[in-house]
Amino acid sequence: MKRTLALLAALASAGAISASAAYPERPVKLIVPWAAGGDTDVVYRAFQAVLQKHLGNTVVIANVGGASGTKGAKEAKDSAADGYTILAIHDSIHSTYYTGVADVAWSDFQPICLVASTPSILTSSPKSPWKDAKAMLADAKARPGQLTVGASLGSTSHFFPALIEKGAGVKFKYVAYDGTAPRMNALLGSHIDMAESNLTQKGKADAGQMRFLAIATEKRNPAVPDVPTLKELGINVTYAVNRGLVAPKATPADVMAKLQSACAEAAKEPAFAEAMTKQGTLVNFLGPKEYTGFLKENDKVNQDLAKDLGMLKR
Repeated sequence: MKRTLALLAALASAGAISASAAYPERPVKLIVPWAAGGDTDVVYRAFQAVLQKHLGNTVVIANVGGASGTKGAKEAKDSAADGYTILAIHDSIHSTYYTGVADVAWSDFQPICLVASTPSILTSSPKSPWKDAKAMLADAKARPGQLTVGASLGSTSHFFPALIEKGAGVKFKYVAYDGTAPRMNALLGSHIDMAESNLTQKGKADAGQMRFLAIATEKRNPAVPDVPTLKELGINVTYAVNRGLVAPKATPADVMAKLQSACAEAAKEPAFAEAMTKQGTLVNFLGPKEYTGFLKENDKVNQDLAKDLGMLKR
């Protein structure tokens, strides 16, 4: 009897090991909760190729846009916790929660890894009457609430100019767009005066299709040496969009380990670093423990920002 039980236990253990080794047996869906063609979509399409190489099966990107990125987040939250649905997030997972846009928080998920960080740039329409940030700020002070800024309300593209408003003592008028791609199209068409962008738009800025006013970094970026930092203009704001991967709560530990390992190896790939350089983005890998700490800290920062800006709803 003891021998039989021992044999059954060994078989069960072997089965568990083989089940773990088998993941993923089918394609993994990566939900990108913004429209195709936007910055986050572009970053994750570059990461998709290297992630699936190390994961051992196809990774399929599903663009689930809507509600400032929260429609896709809710779908991911409600998905089976089996490792076959994962979610791309950035700082909006915090800002949309605290501003009441969404009822989905980062803590509804298990962190896999942080992948990349993209510094924000305040960018204007080519038809704007000002050639630099100083002239824009003077105009904003002279005409409060009249300069239009495109944003996904409650998201990073909203928080970034809102911080500039606070730091510069000005007031903008916000126009809602669902994601980066439609917002950039509006800027290119001069339907709005300004929007948040980043170095992914450098080619268009160089071609005169839009104008970089100020970058939200500590020091000037060598790629755009003529673009001043917000700090140089007396606005104490640094800001970046930080992108990572999470999985639904209760995803099995062995599956999480496989996802985390694949993510770590993918982030080391030279092809990904090259793609991110072209996107004006820094590869900024953090493993699950460090990424959890980062998310906790960033969550508190966004909660405080929402409160300071009079937007806190939770």
